[in-house]
Amino acid sequence: ERIAGGLLVVGIVAASSFVPWLILHLAYGFRTWLGVALESFMCYQLLAARSLRDESKKVYDALQTGDIEKSRYAVSMIVGRDTQNLTEEGVTKAAVETVAENTSDGIIAPLFYMMIGGAVLGFAYKSVNTMDSMIGYTNDKYILFGRTAAKLDDVLNFIPARISGCLLTLAAYLLPGADGKNAWRIFLRDRRKHASPNSAHGEAACAGALHLRLAGDAWYFGVLHKKQFIGDNDREIVPEDIWKASLLMFLAEGILMVVLLMILAAVR
Repeated sequence: ERIAGGLLVVGIVAASSFVPWLILHLAYGFRTWLGVALESFMCYQLLAARSLRDESKKVYDALQTGDIEKSRYAVSMIVGRDTQNLTEEGVTKAAVETVAENTSDGIIAPLFYMMIGGAVLGFAYKSVNTMDSMIGYTNDKYILFGRTAAKLDDVLNFIPARISGCLLTLAAYLLPGADGKNAWRIFLRDRRKHASPNSAHGEAACAGALHLRLAGDAWYFGVLHKKQFIGDNDREIVPEDIWKASLLMFLAEGILMVVLLMILAAVR
């Protein structure tokens, strides 16, 4: 199973890199403007900010109706945990955690790799990250088959996850009502409180910025996973915190884009 999982990773990454490379190679060879247009569109497609915003908004809208079953279904579309028994607080917390964690996976990491290797490297990263979300579990079914995808995803997200925590902290200084100083404090204190070496960085910064307590025990495929809490329980979490987490995400993305444009301008 480990060999099969490794071969799957090699095959998917190769295909996900070769196809866009071939398309761009042909496009740039025909007309430079066509290559630029296609690569710009590809890079746009690799960023998940709007998708995260839209899907988390569905959770927020469902919570506003007071329909807990609808809320559980909406959040089940964006989290890997079991949602059938979540309370309103649990649904809200799951949505906030997803936005905070996926700020790295869905936005910062793709931008980081596109800066290095354009759309081709961006697609390679996204293929690994997608495989990790599909088969990178520690249950009996995937513990061996998904190990290569999970470990490679850990390696690729090591730097972006830490950048994400710092960017979300900076974003907290810009968002009215958020606490940048506390975001930095909780980020430094709780960013390692997760079995994954990367998952808690964004959550810790977001929890500190909004004065929330995130994480804790969760059920996956009917099995309870014991997890440490991230952040302090300074107040109760409310559905509006989903919007605040999304705003922090967009601000973090904007800060990184400005920094990358400055780097490009300096290099050229």
